[in-house]
Amino acid sequence: MRIDGRRENELRKIEVIMDYLEYPAGSCLIKMGKTQVLCAVTVENRVPNFLVGKGQGWLTAEYSLLPASTKERTQREANTGKLTGRTQEIRRFIGRSLRPIFDLNLVGERTFIIDCDVLQADGGTRTAALNGAFLALYSAIKKMWLNKSFNTFPILDFVGAVSAGVVNGQQLLDLCYEEDSQAEVDMNLVMTGRGKIIEIGATSEKLPITKETFSSLFNLAMEGIKEIIEIEKKILNV
Repeated sequence: MRIDGRRENELRKIEVIMDYLEYPAGSCLIKMGKTQVLCAVTVENRVPNFLVGKGQGWLTAEYSLLPASTKERTQREANTGKLTGRTQEIRRFIGRSLRPIFDLNLVGERTFIIDCDVLQADGGTRTAALNGAFLALYSAIKKMWLNKSFNTFPILDFVGAVSAGVVNGQQLLDLCYEEDSQAEVDMNLVMTGRGKIIEIGATSEKLPITKETFSSLFNLAMEGIKEIIEIEKKILNV
């Protein structure tokens, strides 16, 4: 049994409160184990300069750790005057993971900004943020579609993300912080509901791994994503 009592191939408990906030176009509070992320979608009727006049939209994301989200207080990046490399990478990760399943040619010249604020971090914050971002985006898009903001539903597929890793020689799904901090191999996988790959990020923290270990870890994460997407469908009543 693992630190938190789960089986090797078991996801952390997922809880979602949809439309958690009143003002955004769509929002949710997602909990994956002890990790909690608040995701909110804002829609602006403009696009970046490089898209002006092209008749298509844009999607971008922001991500932050709140000061009290970690055991030791995290400094607000606004106070330091710059974003850390990790924050910038996770922002890009969320945006590039959602754009492939979102047809920006169908939404007009609008920008969708997804804010992901980590309320409590216990590993897997980027994958929890992406799952929450998708749910919040779907909620926003469904409302706009019902209000006839566009003619065709622009979300092309579901998307899910999860971590997997090798810890003390064991292949584990959906790592908590204690597992992640000891991992010999760490992987993040993003896939669509149709089983297509959007992103794989895998790093060997100690010794290089074999192709067989990589494939086994990939399959473990893939099965986890299938479960996540089924949960997303139930939450969204799709």
